[in-house]
Parts: sequence; structure tokens; C-alpha cells
Amino acid sequence: MANESLKILPLGGLGEVGKNMMVLETDEDIVVIDAGVLFPEDDMPGIDIVVPNVEYLVENLDRVRAILITHGHEDHIGALPYVLEALPVPVYAPGMAMALIRNKLRERGRLRDADLITVESGQRFKFGNTLEAEWFDVCHSIPDAMGIALRTPLGMVVHTGDFRLDNDPTIGEPTDFASLAEIASDGVFLLMADSTYAENEGYSGSDREVAQTLHDVIGEAEGRVLVASFASQIARLQMVADAAVAHGRRLAIVGRSMINNLKISRDLGHLNIRDETLISARDALGLPDHRVIYMSTGAQGEPQSALARMAAGTHNDVDIRIGDTVIISATPIPGNETAVGNLINDLVEQGARVITHNTRNVHVHGHAAREELRTIHNLLQPQHFIPIHGEYRMLRAHADLAIEHGVHEDDAHLLVDGDVLRLTEDGGEVIDTVPAGHVFIHGHGVWDEHGNVIVERRLLARDGFVVVILGRDSRGRVVGRPKIVSSGFVHYAEAEVLFEDAVEELVGVLDRESGESLQWSEVEAAVKKTVSRFFTQRTRRRPMIIPVSFDV
Repeated sequence: MANESLKILPLGGLGEVGKNMMVLETDEDIVVIDAGVLFPEDDMPGIDIVVPNVEYLVENLDRVRAILITHGHEDHIGALPYVLEALPVPVYAPGMAMALIRNKLRERGRLRDADLITVESGQRFKFGNTLEAEWFDVCHSIPDAMGIALRTPLGMVVHTGDFRLDNDPTIGEPTDFASLAEIASDGVFLLMADSTYAENEGYSGSDREVAQTLHDVIGEAEGRVLVASFASQIARLQMVADAAVAHGRRLAIVGRSMINNLKISRDLGHLNIRDETLISARDALGLPDHRVIYMSTGAQGEPQSALARMAAGTHNDVDIRIGDTVIISATPIPGNETAVGNLINDLVEQGARVITHNTRNVHVHGHAAREELRTIHNLLQPQHFIPIHGEYRMLRAHADLAIEHGVHEDDAHLLVDGDVLRLTEDGGEVIDTVPAGHVFIHGHGVWDEHGNVIVERRLLARDGFVVVILGRDSRGRVVGRPKIVSSGFVHYAEAEVLFEDAVEELVGVLDRESGESLQWSEVEAAVKKTVSRFFTQRTRRRPMIIPVSFDV
């Protein structure tokens, strides 16, 4: 054992909220925990989703044994259709997560090639010669959420996944303290635990409280009620359906992902909603306002979500009317605050009464607050600790909490994506870094951070572009007078004089530099340099310069 080591490599989720992916590596074997997406931020124009960079795993594919999934949220499974193209390895996942994964792979035509194994709490699986994994139940905001305990040559490693402590959840299992105690009976070498709410004192709260609040708010509403939540908030679906029955309303589900999740959850037995409670959004138009509840996606202000389109008046079946009650049953993910605020403004402007977690107890998050984290640390008492799943300040807060509860400060390892932590029986240190930046997905396009696409899009979004049009004769020489047009760069009232002056500057440069042997690439370079310098001096802005030519 003296020569044994274990490497921990986060490829996503440390220093950010989303894109979760953790790698555990021995000399012989590698397993990957989760493969999630990050939803695009303001400086990612036009991007659909962001997935982890798996270049390191591809280079070591011969040792990658499997991808192990904790639960079915997008930030833990959303990257699988892309990751499996590069890593054709088995995927092990709990029931709800596996059903969602199958749907994703089916949509991308990759289901037939995938090796998918559904796991249950307490099951153990061996991966290569050095790693063994066992899943255990945790309480989270989606059914079948689990943590993973891994037996390694250095001892037990516990990965909590996303979790909170609720002894009486409306759907799903409570966090399994009995299994955790048994797992920890011989000691925990390393704990990796959810840090999303590590800054928040107290407890995360119970879904039972939310169910009662939703019942009360829906009972108070005189007109239509619209409830927005995450599509994966299965427990919230049951609460709203129960309230609909109690108050004589029909429930219309709006949004493809929420409709799919409703079907999956009913098939798996997680939901008990009778057919007569449900109605289509279109058929609901024929009911009196006080007989209808709509439930939709859009609680994060996503521009193309059902609720955002309702607020903008562009949804095919549902609009927002004066007297509607809109319940946003979620808290904004960090970075989404502005989008959610804009959505609420639009709803209120349309005449809706909007209720959020700030005014009524209509949401509890699925992540442990500090008192819950203390409980886990006291139970497991790990030798080493790595805070996971969170922005850097969240990771720091959780590392400090671990130190308060007995982890030596040298053994509380504060990592960020790409760090390679090497652990031995004598301690641990970061020995290297590997590529772990963003990989951007837009349609069928895939680009990493070093490509030109995102750089150019950011430039276009900030300063626009300028097209310089030049004529060329049969010998490739520039002839005639260049013409300049632009988009998103300068107000049309200023453009004529500014562009004429730019053309004068450019003509002077081309007259001095042009000759029989001047190649078009050299002309392009001269045009970009001259026009860019001119506009920077005159406007203090740097538009993208695009030279184009036509034959004359």
C-alpha cells in the first residue's frame, strides 16, 4: 500500500455551477462521475450548451472503465450524448436518470450503440482491478438521486452527489444515514461533498412546507394559476396536481421537457396523477379561469421557455391575462438573476400577480445548507476532503467548514477544474493540470475555448462588423474605389462621413503598397490593419473587419 496513489481530476463543476464531471484514477483504472452541461452565460452569444473537455479521458481511453451517474439533472447527465461520442464506455445510472439518459440518446440517434446499466441503492459494481462502487440513496429535488461510495486501494471515497437532508420528502427517499454509517464504519479516506449552499446557515427546508404553501396560494387565486418550475422537479408536479384536485381545477402541462418527464415519472411510479386531472393546454382554453392550472418550464427566465413565450405573447396556446397568478417555484441559478428579474417584469406588465420564493415559501432548494453539511461531516469524519459542485466562494466556505469539523487544513483540498490531485497514505498535493475548459455546442457545431468562434461572436456582440468591398481585375490588382458597409457598429447618421474618411485613408495606403506582385492575402492584411486602426482612433471601438472582393 505504501506505493499506492489515487488521482482526483475535476473536469467540471469546481469553480462553476454546472458541467459537473469528476475523474478518479488509479494506476490501472479510471472511472468518471457525472457528465453534465453548463447553460450559456451572457458572454457566450448564440451557444446552446457548454460541455466538459474530455481530451484527457480520450488520451487515456484504454483505462476508462465507466461513467457513473448520481442523478438525472441536466448539469449531471446533459453532456452524455456528446461525451459518449468520444468515450464509448458503459454508463451506470439510477432509474430516473437512466430513463432521461435513454431519451437523450434516442433523440440523437445514439441509443442503440450505448451500454447502459441501471443501478439500485446498495448494489456494488467492480471496475477493473482497483475500484468498486456502491450507490446509496440521498434526498434531492429529483427521484432516484444517489451518492456513490468507492472502494479504492487507499480506502473509502464518498461522493455525495447533490443532496439535502429531509426525513420526509414528498417523492423519493431520504438520505440514507444507515448506509452512510455502514460505509464509514472502517473510516472514510476522502469525502467529496456538494457545496452549492455551503454559504447558507441553517437547513434547506422541507418539501412538505412548499406543498402546503402551493395549496394555500392556489386556493386563494380567483383566476388562472400558472406554476413555473424546473422540468425535473417531479415532486413539484405532484404537489400542483394535488392542489388542482383539492380546488376543483384541471392541470395542463406546458413544455416538451416537462411533458416528457411527467410520462417517465408516471411510468416509473414516482407520480400518482389521475388522467382526469390532466388536460391539454389547448383544451384548457375552453374552461373557466378558476378551473385551470398551467404548469410550465421557464423558472430561470430562459428566452425560449414556455413561460417566457407566454410573457412575450408568442406562445401558441397560452397568453398572460390580467388577474392571472404566476408562481415561480424555483430560485435563480447564480448568473440567471437578471433574466429572472426581466421575466417577472414582463409578467407584471401583462397584468399578472407574481409570487416568488421572496414573498411566499413556494420553493426549497435541493442542496444541503451548513447545518446539514455539518451532520454529514460529523457522521463520516473523513481524512481528506474536497468541496465539489459550486463557485469558488462556495468551495472555500465548505472547505472552511470541513476544517472546523476536524479535517486538517493540509487535507482540505480546494481544487478547480483541471487540477490533478495526487493522494497517498502520506498526504496529497496538486501535481499537474489537464485541459478542462469549456466546449461550446451550437447546433452541430462544437468548439473549444481556443477556437475563433466565441472570440469573434463576443467581438461582434460588442462592436459589430465592417465589410470592406474591393474590386479586382483579371491580374488580381485592386481597381476602383473601395466601399464600406457595416452592421452593429456606428449610427447611420455618422456613417457616411466616417466611412468616406476611412476609404480615403485606405486608398492612400493601397496606392503606396500595391504593386504587380502584391498577393490578395497581403491586400487583406493591409485592409484589416488600416481600417481597424482608423476606426479605433476615431471611435474608440474595434469592429470586426471583413475584406471581400469581386472581379471587374
